[in-house]
Amino acid sequence: MVEVKYKRVLLKLSGESLAGPEGSRINAQRSTEIARLVSNVHKMGVDVAIVIGAGNLWRGRDGLEMGIDQATADYMGMLATVMNALALMDSLEKIGVDTRVQSAIEMRAVAEPYIRRRAIRHLEKGRVVIFGGGTGNPFFSTDTAAALRATEIGAEVLIKATKVDGIYDSDPNHNHKAKKFDKLTYIEFLNLQLEVMDSTAISLCMENKLPILVLNLWDAEALPKAIRGETIGTLVAE
Repeated sequence: MVEVKYKRVLLKLSGESLAGPEGSRINAQRSTEIARLVSNVHKMGVDVAIVIGAGNLWRGRDGLEMGIDQATADYMGMLATVMNALALMDSLEKIGVDTRVQSAIEMRAVAEPYIRRRAIRHLEKGRVVIFGGGTGNPFFSTDTAAALRATEIGAEVLIKATKVDGIYDSDPNHNHKAKKFDKLTYIEFLNLQLEVMDSTAISLCMENKLPILVLNLWDAEALPKAIRGETIGTLVAE
């Protein structure tokens, strides 16, 4: 068994990570690629829980532009996260990873209701658990849902997997002089008003002393290195 620093992790994925080149919908190839990355971590003997967004299917701000009430638009987004969770579950199970989806919004025909103790028991039995439905409440992002679930299940780190290799002071895709941070305190993150995660999620992690690691999902070595405790990405901690 590989020696690991983190025994239980919460992986936060964006909905866009499941999208293909068109940037929307669910791309089966992308879902399979993510499943393999998760499987590699799972094989290291790590408890893996996942929260996934819905940006590939629905964004609340799009609903607002259409004149939809914000609470309703947010609920629509929560339902979209369950669709993504089911797609990822299917990809994981096709490669032999036992997986459960739990939803904060009850829909027993397709997913278990979120029950903290049951989620922990699944993890203890070696299953990957995907949390859908956000927090179950409007006005909260899936980042906040990830921070909440990570705290509830006793995760040792919240890993936010993005398209870049850490946190920068500006968008590195548009500014080649953007500065990458190796480590930030929670307060520094909040003061810099960085858009990588919302302030509610950061504050929740700060209150519970839960470290956040931001890394590049598509670097095949990034997740295993993070689990082993090697220097990778950007760490947000005390």
